[in-house]
Amino acid sequence: MASALVRSLVGFAAVALIGGAFYVAFKENPVLVDLATATTAPMQVSIEEDGTTRIRNVYTISSPIAGHLDRIEHSVGDLVSAGEAITGIHPLEPPFIDTRTRTELLAAIDAAKANLALSEVELTRARTARDLAKASFDRATKLAATNIVSESTLERLAGEYKLAKDQVASAEAMIALRRAELASTRARLVQPGQAPAVPANGECCVNITSPIDGMILALHAKSEQAASVGQLIAEIGDPSDLEITVDILSADAVRVKPGSRALITDWGGEQTLEAVVERVEPSAFTKVSALGISEQRVNVIITLRDPPPADLGHGYRVIANLVIWSSEAVLQVPVSALYREDGGWAVFRMVDGVARVTPVTIGHMTDRNAEILTGLSDGDRIILYPGDTLEDGSLISDRQAAG
Repeated sequence: MASALVRSLVGFAAVALIGGAFYVAFKENPVLVDLATATTAPMQVSIEEDGTTRIRNVYTISSPIAGHLDRIEHSVGDLVSAGEAITGIHPLEPPFIDTRTRTELLAAIDAAKANLALSEVELTRARTARDLAKASFDRATKLAATNIVSESTLERLAGEYKLAKDQVASAEAMIALRRAELASTRARLVQPGQAPAVPANGECCVNITSPIDGMILALHAKSEQAASVGQLIAEIGDPSDLEITVDILSADAVRVKPGSRALITDWGGEQTLEAVVERVEPSAFTKVSALGISEQRVNVIITLRDPPPADLGHGYRVIANLVIWSSEAVLQVPVSALYREDGGWAVFRMVDGVARVTPVTIGHMTDRNAEILTGLSDGDRIILYPGDTLEDGSLISDRQAAG
C-alpha cells in the first residue's frame, strides 16, 4: 500500500516536471525593446548650414599713383584711426641708361651748350643794338627841343629803341630756355642711386591713410617695394560691424523670410548667439557639393542681435540654424519610433506589456523629433527602432529596466 502511494507520487512528480519543461520550452518570451514617451514640449524646425562671418564694409586701400612704397610698420590686427598714415609712396628711381641712350644724351648736352653759346652771342648783339638805339634817341630828344630834329624822326627813333629793348628781353628769355634744356638733358643722365632721396622742392611723398576708424584685416604689401597704379596695399574694416553669410539650397531659401530668427552655434564660444535674417539674395549660383552634385544655392545674410563677441572675427566659420517654424507646445515623438504602414506612418505603442500598432498623423519634422497630430496622447509609451520581428500583440519588455 505504501509502495503504491510512493509510486503514484513519483509518477505525478515526473508528469509535473515534464509539463514544466514543455511550458518553459514553448512559452513566448517578451522582446526586449527601447522605449520612449510621447511628450508635449516646445519644438522648432530649422535649416542648419555652415556660415561665414564677414565685416559688413571692408575698405580696400590701393596705390593711387606709381611710385616707391615705404615699408609698412603696422601689422594685421592693429587698430588705426581715420586719416592715420599707413605708409607713403616716394618717387621711383630713374631707370638705368644703356650705352646708346647715354651717347645720345651726351650729344644732346653738347648741342644744348652750343645753343646756349649762340644765345649769349645774340644777347650781346641785342644789348649793343639797344645801347646804340638809346644814344640816338637821347640825342634826337635834345635836338627836338630846338626844332633841329622833326617830330617824325623822334618817333621813329623811339620805336627803334623800344624794339631794341624787346630784342634784349627776347635774347635773355632764349638763354633761360637753353639753360633749361641743358639742365633737362643732364637730368636724364642721372642713374639709379644718384638722385637725392628727398627732392629739393620739399615734395617728399604721398601718404596712404586709413579711411575709417577700424582694424587692419589684411596687408597685401608689407616690405618696401615699387608700386603700380591700383596695386592693393591693405584692407581695413570695423570688427564690431559683423554679419554672417550662409549659402543654402534654393528649395530651402523660399521658406526663409527676412526677419526670421536664427541661432548661431559652434563659433568657438559656449553660448548660442541670437541673430535675425536680414535679407535673402534674389539670385542663386551653382555649387558642387562634396559628393560631386551640382546644387543651386542662395546666399542668406544674417545680422547678430547683440554686438559680436570680441573673439569672433572676420571670415570665421559658424553653424547657422535658420528657424522656419516654431511652437511652444507640440506633442512629439522621436523620429526613430516612426515606420511606414500602408502608405502612412505608424508607431508601436506599449499597452500592458504588449506592442500595439498605432497609425499616426505627423506634422512638422526635424532630424530628431516629429510632431504628432493624431494617434497618440501625452505620456504614451512607444517603441524606438522597431524591428521586422515585432508584430501587433507581441510581448515586449523594457530593455533598460531588464538590464
